[in-house]
Amino acid sequence: MLSLRELFGTATVSGVVGIVDHDDPTLIQRVLAGDASAYGVLVERYQDRLFNTVYRLVENADDAQDVVQEAFLNAYQSLDSFKGDALFFTWLYRIAFNTAISLKRKQRVTLSIDGGSNGEPGVDPLDDSAATRPGWALEQAEQERKVHAALARLSAEHRAVLILKDMEGQKYEVMADLLNVPIGTIRSRLHRARLELRQLLEQDET
Repeated sequence: MLSLRELFGTATVSGVVGIVDHDDPTLIQRVLAGDASAYGVLVERYQDRLFNTVYRLVENADDAQDVVQEAFLNAYQSLDSFKGDALFFTWLYRIAFNTAISLKRKQRVTLSIDGGSNGEPGVDPLDDSAATRPGWALEQAEQERKVHAALARLSAEHRAVLILKDMEGQKYEVMADLLNVPIGTIRSRLHRARLELRQLLEQDET
C-alpha cells in the first residue's frame, strides 16, 4: 500500500503543522475539485494528533500507523459525504476510532486470555521535582505498566471512553459525537469502565 506521503504529496507541504483549522472547509472543497495536494495539507496537519490518540487505544505503533492510514484513506474516499456539520478532525477522529475498535475486536478473538500488547506503553515525561525522591521513577514506571496491562484487558468500547475522558480530557459532548452514541451511554460506559479497571488493578495487587 502506498504511504500517505506518496499518495497526497505531503513531502511538498511545509509549515502547516499547528495551523488552526478554520480553512479546513476551503481545503476540502479543493480536494473535491480534484486537488489531491490539498488533502496532503490535512494529512500533515492532523496525522500526529490522530496517531497519538490511536496509539493509546491499540498500544502498538505499527497497528496505530495502519489505523491512521486507513482512516485518512477512508475519509478521502468518502469526503463527498462530509456535510460540514462538525469539524473535519472530529469526523476523521470518529473514523479512526471505529477502525481502531474494529481492530481490537479482531485481536481479542485471536489472542489468548492472557494476551498482551506488542507495543511498549508510552510514559509521560517525568516531573523533575517528583523525580528527586529516590525510587519515584521506578514506582511510576511500574504503576503505568500495571495500568496499561489492565487497559489491554478491557473491551474496545470501555478502553475508548477511558482514553478519551481520562487521558485526552475530552468533554462528554465531544465523546458522544466521536463514538456516535448518546451522552448517557458515554457516562454509563465510563462508569463501568472505571469500575472494571479498578477491579483489575486490585486483582493484580493480590
